[in-house]
Amino acid sequence: MNQQHLAALISLGLAFFMSVPAQAQDGDARLDTFFRQYLEQEFRHHPLSATQLGEHRYDDRLDDLSAPARAAWLADTRKTLETLPVSVPVSQLSPAGRVDYEILRAELTRQLWSAENTRPWAEDPRSYGAYLNDSTFLLLAQSTRPLETNVANCLARMKLIPQVVQAAKASLARPPRVFTETAIRQNRGAISFYEKDLFELAARSRQLPALRAAALPVVASLREFQRFLEQELLPRSDGEWRIGREKFARKLELEFDAGVTADQVLADAEAEFIRVERDMYIIARQLWHRHFPRTPLPPDDAPGRRDTVRQVLHQVAQEHSTPQSLVRDVKATVGQVKKFIAAADLLRLPAPDRCQIIEMPEFQRGNSTAYMNSPPPLDPQASGYYAVSPPPRDWDAQKVKSYFEEYNRHMLQILTIHEAYPGHYVQFEYANRNRSLIRKVLGSGVYIEGWAVYTEQTLLDQGYGQGDPALRLTQLKFYLRAVANAILDHKMHCAGMTDEQAMDLLVNQAFQSEGEARLKVIRSKQSSVQLSTYFTGRMAHYRLRQSVARELGARFDLGRYHEAVLEPGPVPVKFLPELVRERLTRPR
Repeated sequence: MNQQHLAALISLGLAFFMSVPAQAQDGDARLDTFFRQYLEQEFRHHPLSATQLGEHRYDDRLDDLSAPARAAWLADTRKTLETLPVSVPVSQLSPAGRVDYEILRAELTRQLWSAENTRPWAEDPRSYGAYLNDSTFLLLAQSTRPLETNVANCLARMKLIPQVVQAAKASLARPPRVFTETAIRQNRGAISFYEKDLFELAARSRQLPALRAAALPVVASLREFQRFLEQELLPRSDGEWRIGREKFARKLELEFDAGVTADQVLADAEAEFIRVERDMYIIARQLWHRHFPRTPLPPDDAPGRRDTVRQVLHQVAQEHSTPQSLVRDVKATVGQVKKFIAAADLLRLPAPDRCQIIEMPEFQRGNSTAYMNSPPPLDPQASGYYAVSPPPRDWDAQKVKSYFEEYNRHMLQILTIHEAYPGHYVQFEYANRNRSLIRKVLGSGVYIEGWAVYTEQTLLDQGYGQGDPALRLTQLKFYLRAVANAILDHKMHCAGMTDEQAMDLLVNQAFQSEGEARLKVIRSKQSSVQLSTYFTGRMAHYRLRQSVARELGARFDLGRYHEAVLEPGPVPVKFLPELVRERLTRPR
């Protein structure tokens, strides 16, 4: 974005603000003050959350995770919810202020329900993991403060890690076994981090000797925690991971705040699964004789159609990168995607472009192929990076081959669209321009994930890839994951779906590899409702686009529409229709 355009946007924003009645301006200011005071209190209670959001005044502290401290958090949240309508009368807010008010009220309500209906500190040892590892990693990997300041804060936090371990040992009771097994693997990674990776991140610091000395008691504490997890907690880890239909429905309602029910999400997903399966077969049938010129097409029944798709996907997967070329190939893909977005005027890309493309650090590999670490909302000048992962160095040749077949040349393009352009990176850059602190800090995961999934199909629909059927088939396979995730999520927690039934859904019906599917089954047990965010958000974005396009007819401009969707920030999707339609009444 050039300076003239930025100045025009600021001018429009100021003009719009000045058009808000004085009483509403005062009301909005009271809400902003109320939220900042609440946030300050939260940062004192939760220094790690402050770091994650880009607020670095508390980087030398860690949360007190003791039972009395957690009780105080709950009391403060309840008091904040009670005083919100008294301190900020909703009738005195502007329309934008009322959206922010509802976002804050919903978040406080969700926090109370979660504290009263779940017991993560007693039943989920993974709850302590971020305090053991991310608390120092983020300081060295993302903070914009000077290196020596960050290392000093690491040293201060490392002294507190044994307290986190003690709080975990005192609180954990009878978690589900799958939670403890994951915590055991994660804690091994934390030990490795303090034995090696920490020093690579801080290699240029003059405090490196002090860091090495401080790591010794941390490693000892984490090894004791590992012994506790394996020898004491795992034998008594017989808790139930299914949260049940009633809690699942209420949790989805509160966390999504999307105006849909759990049953509606499931019904939509099951119908969409059938549609996507059909579309994949149509494309695979067209590609069949390109890859199998002398082989008859399998029978046109359910098993034959799936066999057709599976065999064609396998052939498409042979076009892939190597460990040496992966990052180079992704950079080339980024260039061609950005060029297409600009030429098609799908939206105005952020300028300056601050998205770095990096090779994922070795200690993070093996869990995901790519992720977007966007600049945190309170420190938007921090580094943002699109990390791509070559396979871990200790994988054998067969595992490496399978990995690159899954994340082949076509899949890398879809991943880049989703994670970076115009997916997560672009969306976060637009969000960081919004003046609402509430929307920046309490962004909707349904909006965020839904936007990224929505962009995958949109770029291909507008001509990216020049109609390559192999690329379209891969996009549909990737989208089918999001659809299957929602079905898996609901049925695992509400309908007693077994591991065997889950694997059948993911492998035999959704064309996922066995290794990927097994990890997804584990994830479904550990993250109730989260797996439904992608599909729910995509459907909300897609349906709104269709509705607005129908209303505007020939006046519909896709680039203008996308910017109208991104400009309000990541609000709950139930607010998007009104906000987008209002934005479209004003100049682009």
